[in-house]
Amino acid sequence: MGRIMALDVGNVRIGIAVSDLMGIIANPLETYTRKGNLAVDAEYIANLAKQKEVSLFISGLPLSLSGGENEQTLKTREFIEELQKHTDIPVKFLDERFTTLSAERVLIQGNVRRENRKKVIDKVAATIILQNYLDSKN
Repeated sequence: MGRIMALDVGNVRIGIAVSDLMGIIANPLETYTRKGNLAVDAEYIANLAKQKEVSLFISGLPLSLSGGENEQTLKTREFIEELQKHTDIPVKFLDERFTTLSAERVLIQGNVRRENRKKVIDKVAATIILQNYLDSKN
């Protein structure tokens, strides 16, 4: 079994987190700034997953408050479809409602300055998504 990689897919950045080898703890990895080309972005993530020996992707799925799909949900699905062209690693979706808000609270409690929060909030959100998934499996 390999690591699990979580993605918090946004229009400008993708937050990335990976699990430990035992699948117990989520660790923030990086915030990738998108290049404006779906194939280039997906290839980067696929290559990173290969380097980290990933066996499963967990992608946050940004649903509306009512639980329905919206424009951002469709953009996330579009990115994941492109990612699947570059790797055979399976993808599971996980409801990501409130993860960015939770990440913001964690960073504020950690006294991270506002200008620095923007640099790390996406990978913290990915870490929360991944830890939620890991906790649900254990």
